[in-house]
Order: sequence, then C-alpha cells, then structure tokens
Amino acid sequence: MGLSLFLLQIATDPLLQSAEAFEKISIKLLVRLMIDLASVVMLINVVYFPVYKKRELNFTFCVFNLIIFLVCFLLNKVDLSMGAAFGLFAVFSMLRYRTEEISLKDMTYLFLFIALGLVNAVTKIKDASNSYEYIFIAGINAGVIILAVLLESRLFSKKENTKIINYERMDLVNENNKSLLVEDLKKRTGLEVHRVSVMKIDFVNDTAQLKVYYYER
Repeated sequence: MGLSLFLLQIATDPLLQSAEAFEKISIKLLVRLMIDLASVVMLINVVYFPVYKKRELNFTFCVFNLIIFLVCFLLNKVDLSMGAAFGLFAVFSMLRYRTEEISLKDMTYLFLFIALGLVNAVTKIKDASNSYEYIFIAGINAGVIILAVLLESRLFSKKENTKIINYERMDLVNENNKSLLVEDLKKRTGLEVHRVSVMKIDFVNDTAQLKVYYYER
C-alpha cells in the first residue's frame, strides 16, 4: 500500500508542477496583455485619433503590437535575452509599406506600438514580486502615453497637417521660387503654409502635384 502511494506521488508530482507553472504563466500573460491592450486603446483614442482623425491604421497598430507582444512573451519563456528581443524589434521596425505612402508620423506611431508590445512582454525586475512588476510596467506605459500627449500638444510645437494639391502655375514650381510658391499657396488656400514638396510633375497637362505642409490655427 505504501509503495503504491509512493509511486502515485512520483507520477502526479510532475503533473502538479506543470499545472502550477502553466497557471503562473497564464496569469502573467493575462495581466501583461491587459496592461498592453489598455495602453494601446488609450494611445489610439486619447492621443492619435484626436490629433490626426484617421482610423485606417488602427488595425495595423493593434496587430503589430499584439504580434510583437505574443512572440516576445512566448520566446521569453525559453530564456530570450533583452538583446535578442531588441533584435526582433529591429526586424519588425524595418518593415515598410511600399504599396501606399505612409507618413513619418504614422511610422513613428507604428514603432511606438511595437515598442510597447516589446516592453510589456519582456520587462522583468529581479527579486521583485509580481504585483510590483505589474505596477512598474503600468507606470512605464502611463509615462509613454503622457509623453505622447505632451509632445502632441501645443506646449511643444504647433500641430502640423498636410494636403495634396494639384497646382497649375508651373513658373513657381521651381527651386528658385519656393518663397513665391509658398506665398501664393497661402493666399489661395488660406492655410498657414510653411513648406511645400513636389510629388509629381505632369508636363503633358502642365500641372504639378504638391504636398503642402501647414500649421493648424
């Protein structure tokens, strides 16, 4: 009888240990994922959308963040170093959209969402309790969101926006007449234009496609 109990204990101990380990990993994954998703939702709805009024990249932001988070979290369970995690971040950061143009600001936000997924997945504090670790991670996320809010506010700089315009005065579409071009666009559009870039020139129709940068009033 005693031998049977001993053999049963030997057989069940690894299963109990596996169940306990799985439960711990599941709780960590759930808590970190909740912090990550809450930060993503706040960053989109509190910072990005109120400023740029665009929703077409929301799916991209969320998916990239989620993929980075899950990959880094799972790899972290097989002793993934912080250096390897940042290497993975660099690989994702090199991805570019070649089928359609994406602005520098949108790319910056994309990298920010990728970085949040990385930080939330792999951040550890040695010899600290799980609750303190979660508070620390939440604090990092809150700091990133607050910094983004401040940088997008008028405290640091004016809000810049862009428009694509088809322009017919080809005599002003010249490197030597940039100041005259800007002044003409200011008069015609009523916008606070401060710089212009030439995207396309149509010599057949004698027009140019301009990207106009202006400050919101």
